[in-house]
Amino acid sequence: MPVLPGILLFLLTIAAMEGVAYAAHRWVMHGPGWFLHASHHAPRTGAFEANDLYAMIFALPSILLLAGGVRWSWWPGCTWIGAGIAAYGAIYFGFHDWLVHKRLQHRVVPRSAYLKRIVQAHRLHHAVATKAGTVSFGFLVAPRPEALKAELAQRKRKGIRAPVR
Repeated sequence: MPVLPGILLFLLTIAAMEGVAYAAHRWVMHGPGWFLHASHHAPRTGAFEANDLYAMIFALPSILLLAGGVRWSWWPGCTWIGAGIAAYGAIYFGFHDWLVHKRLQHRVVPRSAYLKRIVQAHRLHHAVATKAGTVSFGFLVAPRPEALKAELAQRKRKGIRAPVR
């Protein structure tokens, strides 16, 4: 595959992964997969939490596509897609685990409006410690914090516990 279409496929994959991550977070992690994800909404007591198993699960398609494209002579686009999934995972780790949750110690203070918005949206997601009733399931694309605060307040006033569409 020529490099330019490969790079475009790589970038499209990174963008598409935000939708995949949103869907997995909202309908799997806050659904039947809550038994693992609940650990992420509770105070961490060690270096790892049960929710970390999701990183291993989500790495499998990337590993399979990379191996298929590089080693097993699958369609060359598989390599670019696998690399895009891996890149999204690295970006997600950097933003989510390092910047927001400080799983690696640092002194970085988000200064850009974009980084502040992501951090605030994720903190508002964690304002609810149950599997239902929370907001902001995406990560690299986050709603405005004011909208999330209003949605949380409205749900609380109405006693709504299930996420709205």
